[in-house]
Amino acid sequence: MKDLLRGYAAGLFRVKLRRQVRNFLAGTVDCRSTQRDVLQRLLSLNESSQFSREYGLTGSLNVNEFRSRMPVSDYERFRPYIEELKRGRSEALLGPQNPLLMFALSSGTTAESKFIPVTQQFLDDYRRGWQIWGISAFDNRPGLRFTNMLQVTSDYSRFTTEAGIPCGNISGLATSQQRPHVRFLYTLPYLISKIPDPQAKYYAILRLALADDNVGMITTANPSTVLQLATLADVHKKSLIRDIANGTLSSQFDVPGNIRQALAKRFGHKRPRRAKDLQQIVERVGHLRFGDAWERMEQLAIWTGGSCAAYLSAVRKHFGPHVSIRDHGLHASEGRMTIPFNDECSDGVLEVATHFFEFIPEAEHGRPNPTVLEAHELAVGQDYYILLTTSSGLSRYDICDVVRCTGFMHTTPILRFLHKGAYISNLTGEKISESQVVEAIRGAIDNSSRGLTLFTVIPAWGEPPCYQLLMENVDLLTLGNAEQMLAQADARLQSLNCEYQEKRQTGRLAPMRLVRLQDGAWQKFARQRQAKLGGSIEQYKHPCLIPDLEVVAREFRDYILP
Repeated sequence: MKDLLRGYAAGLFRVKLRRQVRNFLAGTVDCRSTQRDVLQRLLSLNESSQFSREYGLTGSLNVNEFRSRMPVSDYERFRPYIEELKRGRSEALLGPQNPLLMFALSSGTTAESKFIPVTQQFLDDYRRGWQIWGISAFDNRPGLRFTNMLQVTSDYSRFTTEAGIPCGNISGLATSQQRPHVRFLYTLPYLISKIPDPQAKYYAILRLALADDNVGMITTANPSTVLQLATLADVHKKSLIRDIANGTLSSQFDVPGNIRQALAKRFGHKRPRRAKDLQQIVERVGHLRFGDAWERMEQLAIWTGGSCAAYLSAVRKHFGPHVSIRDHGLHASEGRMTIPFNDECSDGVLEVATHFFEFIPEAEHGRPNPTVLEAHELAVGQDYYILLTTSSGLSRYDICDVVRCTGFMHTTPILRFLHKGAYISNLTGEKISESQVVEAIRGAIDNSSRGLTLFTVIPAWGEPPCYQLLMENVDLLTLGNAEQMLAQADARLQSLNCEYQEKRQTGRLAPMRLVRLQDGAWQKFARQRQAKLGGSIEQYKHPCLIPDLEVVAREFRDYILP
């Protein structure tokens, strides 16, 4: 009966989604016209807001007029207006036909988090982007239409503003509003996302996921989440198998009573046969491996671009070669930027129907008057920073993402995400800035009553990955208790960056690690960098954050002390 309902509901849904795909592809034919129509629609949507009035933004502006009135901006330009939104004054940034639903939380370049407005229009656009992505994925893998999806999301209401506006993750909001004919295709109920303790949440996810023998797709943003779940499944295999057989949820984990009660029926279903199958896997191979747990698993939907590519070999070890990987596309709290249409490739078509995009050549980013291009003006093989104008009130917003144009669909560029900007490091979505690193390390060193010494923080691959603090040995000796300083620096960085804190608490990032360098290493490093970059040694600025996974092996290997 469920398969009949699934087929009927999915059939109707696919008709609607394929129409959306056709409309999207039609918009790629004339990228210039599509984008200019989008710009006027977005400006009209919020033209009565205080922000739009102050900058003279109206729906009648052409691109040149828009650029002359609105400068390229970062979050700080919008922060005062967003603070008004948080107090309930939506007219500060939004028009009356564009109601605010929530704030998506993201780490900022200062100590304060970014609160990204999510409006009804933004949510509708967000859903449409995912639906276009999804129908393409399902059409490439017809077997998926007969299986369930394991989607890992986060709570959209971790807390509220003084006006009662939820703050959290937009994926949680979309999941909470799924229609019944869509919801039954998903393995996990939304309430799982509201478990505050990370270990308890992951255990509850595994408890329901492993009980479902019909999972065909796992979807979550960061591949590190898949690795974390796979590791915990093996660590807690005995408890999980016992709970599945008995229809229980272990009391070892801190799942709030109200959530336990609300999900009692889901957890209470006994599945001794499924538990026996899982136990046989453990007895046969010695582990509870994801690739063995779901025979109908066909696809992972995770990020594969940028630094996420470093996870892929580890992720593939948990699944057989028949499981494909499809990139989500480049998207963030501020909006979706690309939609990939192929497996095993992070390149995606620019989402031209939703936001208005502008691009700055990478070499010109940060200059007073850089070249600014529209989407149809990009060149294949060139790298650019993206500017976003969105339905949530952000205009010419520099998201600090660097992309490469790898081709075109009709006149619309196909983009590949490369990395965050030069002063941002992003292993698992934490987006650490150099200013945050400086503040965290400086505070920890100042607590030791010593002067600030030269240091550099770099990302390091591992399972899980972490950040490394590089310092010369002579400086570490003057600090006294170096390990205590390191722990304080890690704690301070968590307080400065909410996403780093979340990744540390969930185990997707390991604690910061100390790397001791030979005395004189920084002087040699400065000479090497100055020779490579050009300019005088007086102009050289010591980098406190280098977002390069390979920099230790390449530039510091001769200076590291055992």
